[in-house]
Amino acid sequence: MGTPGEHTDPGDGAPPAGSWRPNRRRLLVTGAAAGLAVPALGGTAHAAPPPVTDEPGPLPRVPGPDDVPGPVGRGEAARAPYIARCAEWGARPPSSPPKIWDRRPIRILVHHTAGANTPDFSIPAAHRMARGIQAHHMDRNGWLDSGQHFTISRGGHVLEGRFLSLGELNGGRRVVEGAHSPGQNVIAIGIENEGTYISEDPPGPLWDSLRATCAYICAQYGIAPSELYGHRDYRNTICPGDRLYGQLPRLRREVGDLLGRRLSRTEAVKASWPLLRAGDEGPRVEAAQLLLRDAGALSGKPDGRYDDRTRSAVTEFQVAHRADDANGLLGGESWPELARTVQVGSGGDAERAVELLAAHSGTESVPDTVDHPVWQRLLGTGGTPAPTAEDPPGARDR
Repeated sequence: MGTPGEHTDPGDGAPPAGSWRPNRRRLLVTGAAAGLAVPALGGTAHAAPPPVTDEPGPLPRVPGPDDVPGPVGRGEAARAPYIARCAEWGARPPSSPPKIWDRRPIRILVHHTAGANTPDFSIPAAHRMARGIQAHHMDRNGWLDSGQHFTISRGGHVLEGRFLSLGELNGGRRVVEGAHSPGQNVIAIGIENEGTYISEDPPGPLWDSLRATCAYICAQYGIAPSELYGHRDYRNTICPGDRLYGQLPRLRREVGDLLGRRLSRTEAVKASWPLLRAGDEGPRVEAAQLLLRDAGALSGKPDGRYDDRTRSAVTEFQVAHRADDANGLLGGESWPELARTVQVGSGGDAERAVELLAAHSGTESVPDTVDHPVWQRLLGTGGTPAPTAEDPPGARDR
């Protein structure tokens, strides 16, 4: 779900002291304040019935092959995966009733746990992992339950994450409020994938189950297969890792195939904001430095190196704009505010950033108004722009 170290202990207890804890304060400068079009989103929230502390009654669940828990293989990919409900993996009851909204989510957010890439693909290992995540989220983050709606182990075992999420998914009309990404906890289903996928691809069993789970969620809620995103599309985070994030176009296409809808390239490939971090170099970093200087967060000459000076300037900018993730990573939360709309001919560092990127990409002409889609094309992340909708008022992010 975020930075490495967040879920490093797959055991039953909370992670060791000193583990990274994300800041889940809601973004106060919304997309509208940043010049983005934010559609009004309806929906009414209801408190779920109080959770029971003993064995809960039967909840709807998705049957798997022969109704036996296990990963979904390629030959079974069109079928709904078996999803183990919370009681099956030994979940604690939530500390308070989860909120249920009378609305359908509109997208899926893919996460990684940033934990160890365990070779243990067994069901007991999957259950231990789920209990460890829940303990971290409840005991360290102070959330009422696991933040994600669903969890997939490296062995491809799919588990309900937050209490009642599976029953509402099976109903296909309402959604349990999660806590997996501020601003996306009602309108997006969060799927946590066990492991760290910065330099390693997810294993086959996990990938197959992720594909099948996304297809089932899309079918139940009427979500287009093109509306699958990574956590970093909306926050300043490495999650879901460079390798898994890079496979999202493939995931969209394969989910579309399962649903009988062949996606075009523009549907499968989404425009995004590049994730810049310590050690990066090149024109995109230099353009970011020019924009930081334009915003008053950086002094001195841009040099195209994401060093301590640049990271400190990014953090200063994030704090000034009340970012949830003020961590020095320049990602999907802060780029939309940093890359302000520029009128060609206005001069200044922002226009110099436009000229730098245009020259580097070989762009011969730039529109008179450089807005977010134009910035993304200049930054080399062309495709269909990601929608900017956020949760309706009343979401608690816990």
